[in-house]
Amino acid sequence: MARKSEDKIEDKLLEDKENEKKPITLEDLPGVGEATAEKLRENGYDDIMTLAVASPKDLADLSGIAEGAAIKIINAARKFADVGNFETGEEILKRRQEIIKLSTGSKNLDNLLGGGLESQSITEFFGEFGSGKTQIMLQLAVNATMPEDQGGFGSDVLIIDTENTFRPERVIQMARAKNLDPDETLRRIHVARAYNAHHQILLAEKAADIAKEFPIKLLIVDSLTSHFRSEYVGRGSLAERQQLLNKHMHDLLKFGTIFNAVIAVTNQVSANPAVFFGDPMTPIGGNIVGHTATFRIYLRKAKAGKRIARLIDSPYLPEGESVIMLTEDGITDGA
Repeated sequence: MARKSEDKIEDKLLEDKENEKKPITLEDLPGVGEATAEKLRENGYDDIMTLAVASPKDLADLSGIAEGAAIKIINAARKFADVGNFETGEEILKRRQEIIKLSTGSKNLDNLLGGGLESQSITEFFGEFGSGKTQIMLQLAVNATMPEDQGGFGSDVLIIDTENTFRPERVIQMARAKNLDPDETLRRIHVARAYNAHHQILLAEKAADIAKEFPIKLLIVDSLTSHFRSEYVGRGSLAERQQLLNKHMHDLLKFGTIFNAVIAVTNQVSANPAVFFGDPMTPIGGNIVGHTATFRIYLRKAKAGKRIARLIDSPYLPEGESVIMLTEDGITDGA
């Protein structure tokens, strides 16, 4: 009986809000009073969508409310946000029309990715040192700040820098090549240095706060696995490392979903002696990274500043390769 009563309350609230055309607030959720709403907001859960994609355990641990109450709050939020229900393929196709795509600066690479990097997804670039991973990240950051009529998002950018590779001088070069104001471009790129794995995870969690102040449409992590690889060494720490890495990647994906943002990450590789044919380089992170990254691009060096970009994983695009060029002006098409 209690469950039916709650359903009726939720249905009535939905109907009222649709008629009034007003946004639903936390206080509209059954069981959320002023005190609970304040706790939720203090811990970053300040809108319906953020609650809808939360896990009950995380919500309970962070907000100090009972896990049973957290489950009820999340279920109500999912109903209001229309998340977690069965949909027809047609409805999903309509929703995917909200997806936006960011150009890499190379038409070849954009075509390989079906038009550019897709929002609400994680695109991973992995390869050896010097393969061009960071250069592509910097180019993406510059491109995202460009006006929409010039192929950009007209947005700000967040970069989580784990290896101290961000260079404003390089951004200035790339911005000038695009006829952009270098100072304005740098003002729109927000960089945080991550000093260890836990700090990296914290920065990803706090990205949502920055996105409420600035129009963030691109979040970069360069590199994704560096700290995890150096801090969790040996088989004894593998399970903990993978668990933390899994949480981190899902936090990134959640940010992309909530803010309709592009998530771009770089990853390192290691030699795999078990491979006898083809390239022996294997990306770090195992199945956790492999299953969570939506698109995976393998970069390798070629001659005369060229790089080979190979799409090795995508939900709907075929595997393929393209040639790109790293120049003083940024990322361009290879000859």
